[in-house]
Amino acid sequence: MADRPIGMFDSGFGGLTVARAVIDLLPAEDLVYIGDTGRYPYGPRPLAEVRQFARQIAWRLVKEHHVKLLIVACNTAAAAGLNDLATELPVPVVGVIEPGVRALVAATETGRVGVIGTVGTISSGAYQRAVDDTGATVDLTCAACPGFVEFVERGETAGDEVTVLAERLLAPMQQADIDTLLLGCTHYPYLARVISDVMGRGVVLVSSADETAFEVAGLLDALDLRRRSASDAGEHRWFSSGDVAWFADLGRRLLGPELATAERCTFADPLET
Repeated sequence: MADRPIGMFDSGFGGLTVARAVIDLLPAEDLVYIGDTGRYPYGPRPLAEVRQFARQIAWRLVKEHHVKLLIVACNTAAAAGLNDLATELPVPVVGVIEPGVRALVAATETGRVGVIGTVGTISSGAYQRAVDDTGATVDLTCAACPGFVEFVERGETAGDEVTVLAERLLAPMQQADIDTLLLGCTHYPYLARVISDVMGRGVVLVSSADETAFEVAGLLDALDLRRRSASDAGEHRWFSSGDVAWFADLGRRLLGPELATAERCTFADPLET
C-alpha cells in the first residue's frame, strides 16, 4: 500500500501549485495528476455538476491508478464535494480549504482577513464555515474573482489586462483594510505578483499549497503509508482531458521539468464512476 501513488486532480493547471509543494516535500512519492482541462473552468458551473466531475475523476484515480491517498487540489471541487468523497472513497482524502484557512488565521495580526476564489467556491460558503470552525476571532471578507482562472489557463500571469481586472476585483479587500489574504483557488498563486502589487506590501498572501503538502505528509506518517524506498525519486504521471500538448507545454512552464510529458484521459458521458 505504501508504494502506491498519491492521486490528485484539478480543473486544469491550478493544482500544479499543490503538486509542486508535494514533490518538494515528498520527493520519493509517486504521483498521478489529472487536469480536467476539457471541462474547465469549474468556478462558474453549478456545484452539483462539479460534484459529479469530482466523483468521476476521484474514482478513476482509485480504480485505475490504485492511489493510496487523494488530494482534491481544486478549491471549487473541494467546496462542492470533499465531504462526500471522504465518506465514499476507500482511501484518505485531503482538500485545500482547511489547511489554507489554518494558515490564514495564524498569519493575521489585525484580525482583518480576506479570501478570494471562484464564484462557485465563494458562493458555497465553504471558506466562511472553515474560518468559523477554527474558532478564531477574525473579521472575514470574501470576494469572487471571475476571470483569474482563465488568465492562468492561457498562460497570461502578468500584463495590463490582468492588472486592471485585479484592481477591480480586489477593491473590496482594499476597502476592508485586511492584512492577510488567502488565495482560495490553486490557480491564483500564479498571479501572486499582480495581486501583491495591487494589495500592497502590507498585505500577506497565503497559499494553501504548502500547508496541504504538510498535511499530506503528516497523514502518510500517521497511517504508515509513506513510501519505503525514500532514497529513490518518485515517478510522476500527468493526464489531461483536453489538449495534451498544450497541457504539457504550459504545465512544464508552470510546474517545472517534472512535467516532461502528458497523457490523454477521457471521461464518458453520462458520468460514470
